[in-house]
Amino acid sequence: MNPLHFLALHCCLAVLVRSAPLPDSSSAGMNPQFKQAAERAKTLVEKILRDIPTVHGATVNIQGLTLDPSSQPTNLQMMETTLGIPAAPVLKPLSDSFTLALCVNRMSVGTKLHQDLLGALANKLTGLTDLRSDLRDLLTQISKMQELGQLSSAEQYQSPDLASRLNGNYEVQVAGHLTLKQLRSFCHDLIRSLRHIATQNP
Repeated sequence: MNPLHFLALHCCLAVLVRSAPLPDSSSAGMNPQFKQAAERAKTLVEKILRDIPTVHGATVNIQGLTLDPSSQPTNLQMMETTLGIPAAPVLKPLSDSFTLALCVNRMSVGTKLHQDLLGALANKLTGLTDLRSDLRDLLTQISKMQELGQLSSAEQYQSPDLASRLNGNYEVQVAGHLTLKQLRSFCHDLIRSLRHIATQNP
């Protein structure tokens, strides 16, 4: 082959390689099925947020344990440590360092966490069935998002050992309060993240 022809062919190939789009997890946001799953997940989260005050009122009856942040007992942080209730995963706006895959994975981990916490409490408290069912459905939608977006699960989940620490009614009541309060906060973060995902363009 003529050296000039070879050089021209090499340059053309280089341009094509540079211009070809690279696989990016953010492109999942353009998939209509992915967006539908995200919208269904957001609808479930909104329902959970509406139901939490009712569930809290029906299950937590110790005076002072309310969802009002201005009237919280001072020893709750110590009780949270004693009961071994893990903090919910932190959700952030999408960026180069906080990718779509990481965001959706943390959604999954946080949903599993609260599902397991409520599962441990369900043996001691009544009125948690519908909330647990909604969390199960939410986890299904998040799993669909991971599947449709081909998003890897980077962070591993370890189930909390709450059941062995529920030794009396006071521990059960405090654990129920802390779990529902944290779930409400996590759901607010979920709503923000799901809205952010819906507006992303790769």
